[in-house]
Amino acid sequence: MAELPARRGSMEVQMQAQASGKTAFVFAGGGSFGAIQVGMLHALVAHGVVPDLVVGASVGAINCAYFAGNPTLAGVGQLEQLWCQLRRRTIFPMTISRVAGLFSRSPSLVDASGLRELITQHLPYSLLEQAALPLHVVATGQLHGNPVCLSSGPAVDAILASCAIPAIFPPVLVGNEYLIDGAIASNTPVTTAVALGATRLIVLPTGYACALTEPPASAIASALHALNMLIAHQLVQDLELLADRFDVLTVPPLCPLSASAYDFSRASELIARARQSTQQWLQRGGLQQPRIPGALRPHVD
Repeated sequence: MAELPARRGSMEVQMQAQASGKTAFVFAGGGSFGAIQVGMLHALVAHGVVPDLVVGASVGAINCAYFAGNPTLAGVGQLEQLWCQLRRRTIFPMTISRVAGLFSRSPSLVDASGLRELITQHLPYSLLEQAALPLHVVATGQLHGNPVCLSSGPAVDAILASCAIPAIFPPVLVGNEYLIDGAIASNTPVTTAVALGATRLIVLPTGYACALTEPPASAIASALHALNMLIAHQLVQDLELLADRFDVLTVPPLCPLSASAYDFSRASELIARARQSTQQWLQRGGLQQPRIPGALRPHVD
């Protein structure tokens, strides 16, 4: 399949990054657990940690795009306000006609217009290359399954594509290629960050609900829970492969965690917990200890 050079990271950008060696913030997917990354960001930025570039997939694409637009404490504060105002019906509006469409030719359960409007309304730029920090959004080619790194072009389309969970959201046409959720091909895009020339990775995972007492109640909640476990477990494998060659630092996700990745009502709580736990991790010298958090591995809490 033909490449999309206008929308992928340019070779010039990659060569410059490789020559200088740069720090990347890498954002995982995770549904409503994306709020956890906001707390992590607050602690990291307050500690003086500033990346040279950001890379994100799925809900991590939303967070890294907003952060890249204003990579300051004030910008993180605005992102926190946005998360605390989010409601599930905005992201996952369910209608009878849409559900009925599952039995016809509808490509998705949810209309993405609510998410598109939310991103359009709050994102302070229209093109990825206009962000204050170099921004790279990872999606997946729907037909070939390979990761696609979007570094220029319409920002809203790129973010929507990266968030397009199969069967839940419709695929997004970018250029001449239909794209879906970046978590499918690159759960947490650490390898993409390396390909872009980053030699120091600070990974912001969302983790998964390790302390549920019963299965998720709905189909979408079940899908998100399964996807989050997949992301966490695949991330461990990727981190183990990179550990001997790169400086990889992973911010520990919240554990125990009993919330649903489909529940957006607990954003304030998750942000506060993540900010506190990340501050403690930093105080314990987390930036000097490249360990894989146990909370990402399979466990029962």
